[in-house]
Amino acid sequence: MSSTPIFSTPPPPPPLPHANTTRSSTTLHNPPPEKIAILIDKSKSLNHLNQVHAFLYRHNLHDHPILNFKLQRSYSSLGHLNRSLALFNKTQNPNVFFYTSIIHAHTIHNLHHLALLFYVQMLSQNVFPNAFTFSSILKSCPIEPAKLLHGQAIKFGFDAELYVRTCLVDVYARGGDVVSARTLFDAMPEKSLVSLTAMITCYAKYGMIDEARVLFDGLEERDAICWNVMIDGYAQHGLPNEGLLLFRQMLNAKVRPNEVTVLAVLSACGQTGALETGRWVHSYIENNGIGINVRVGTSLIDMYSKCGSLEDARLVFERISNKDVVAWNSMVVGYAMHGFSQDALRLFKEMCMIGYQPTDITFIGVLNACSHAGLVSEGWKFFYSMKDEYGIEPKVEHYGCMVNLLGRAGYLEEAYELVKNMEIDQDPVLWGTLLGACRLHGNIALGEQIAEYLVSQNLANSGTYVLLSNIYAAAGNWEGVARVRTLMKESGFEKEPGCSSIEVNNKVHEFLAGDLRHPKSREIYEMLEEINGWLKTHGYTPQTDIVLHDLEDAQKERSLGVHSEKLALAFGLITTKPGTTIKIVKNLRVCADCHAVTKLISKITGRKVVMRDRNRFHHFVNGLCSCGDYW
Repeated sequence: MSSTPIFSTPPPPPPLPHANTTRSSTTLHNPPPEKIAILIDKSKSLNHLNQVHAFLYRHNLHDHPILNFKLQRSYSSLGHLNRSLALFNKTQNPNVFFYTSIIHAHTIHNLHHLALLFYVQMLSQNVFPNAFTFSSILKSCPIEPAKLLHGQAIKFGFDAELYVRTCLVDVYARGGDVVSARTLFDAMPEKSLVSLTAMITCYAKYGMIDEARVLFDGLEERDAICWNVMIDGYAQHGLPNEGLLLFRQMLNAKVRPNEVTVLAVLSACGQTGALETGRWVHSYIENNGIGINVRVGTSLIDMYSKCGSLEDARLVFERISNKDVVAWNSMVVGYAMHGFSQDALRLFKEMCMIGYQPTDITFIGVLNACSHAGLVSEGWKFFYSMKDEYGIEPKVEHYGCMVNLLGRAGYLEEAYELVKNMEIDQDPVLWGTLLGACRLHGNIALGEQIAEYLVSQNLANSGTYVLLSNIYAAAGNWEGVARVRTLMKESGFEKEPGCSSIEVNNKVHEFLAGDLRHPKSREIYEMLEEINGWLKTHGYTPQTDIVLHDLEDAQKERSLGVHSEKLALAFGLITTKPGTTIKIVKNLRVCADCHAVTKLISKITGRKVVMRDRNRFHHFVNGLCSCGDYW
């Protein structure tokens, strides 16, 4: 590498002022280099550092190796890499400390390529690295060059140094090479908090949550970073309840949450529908100086929307100053998932009029809004405008919205053609959506055709078989149901169990169909008996045609009566005050029978019930649902 400066040399710094020669200003009159070095280290502003630099020029100390080195390092730490680099390039025969400093300066500015070039230049000048050189260059280094540097560290005998080994573990962990990271980690005789955090991060990121938790539990001391990594790992890998429990342990351990913490916790709250916990986090944010910036505000909007409180989501949205398109998207998506389609479309038009450029996420919200309202022509218009007006190539999610829109509206052939002719890879979720539409409209022939195609292309999953079973069961074809169940068993698939959750007194309670594990099971089933009496009085007839087994009607009724959402509803009725809104989250689509029952319960009890299923929100009030029975 040439020694020609990469950046031009800056003009000489301004001279020190000579006026007002007081006792404090004369302390710089030929002081020893050690005092000047201390002055450089204490410099907190570019102006102050420039004055010291000018003093060195006037007193012919600008080539002093220690002072030059400290100036170079200080300019870099203040964010002025060009000045630091100019000093380095004027240094005669820089030693390993100068090289390590300039390498570190480029690394912290994410200029990894240039940092590597300086490392190569150093070796070409027969200047050998030390442990700090490797720890500096490995920080945030991409994994491929890091592998080469690992070899260099072994060659120079620094690979066993604690700082170097910690950086190597971090590099391999960030790069996804879990085996190499673990091998290095296990061989460390002394494990630092940084190396432990790196390993926890790597297991959590790649779904090895149990392994990460073992390491986490083994920590003698835990800083906020460790807690954040573990909580976020749970939230990102479908274990939000565990994340919320760990958050409570973090608070009990007197570790102060920060912005990263609250973002992870809000995500977990949104997944479980833990509204009261989310509100507590919101209050904590406002009372502890974290601040509601755009990022935190957007997370609050997302949490409140997913927890069923669209009013709170809108209040947060209105309070965010300098909204970005992500904040607008969150509000559009929030309205759409609650079925408030016209509000979502109005907000979309408003953001476009103000001048925001829609993104692919914006159109997911807009197309979902059309889907929930059956707005077929509007949906096609938005779908085509993505590419024609905004240059956004539709992704599988957008095709999924269109298939859902067309399928629910009964345009099965159009949906089928759209999936067959799309220009992206085939996706089993899309076919599953279309199969669900076949079940909804009783199109057995097309359903069988789709299912056979998915099996032949190895795209079938448990949902494929369950939906086909639904189609056969709805038509009373029990032989077909039995055949599909046999195929499902032979393929090793298991039906995803329905699970409903409800938050009461800041604790999330989960129920499976027929669940008897809850401490209040006796009271819950007593309430179910009472509910059944109410329903019969109001002329309710169980929708036994949705049961997937060839059973007697009485057995089918018993099967329907213990669905997970009914258990959650009964639990809500016995544990909350009369008039309180009941909020339920289900992992699957709410069945037609549970939908009909919940409408009646809202009328009988005068309670509002908000239920989030896999597709959307349902707001049950006085015997009616916000979906208009279209879902």
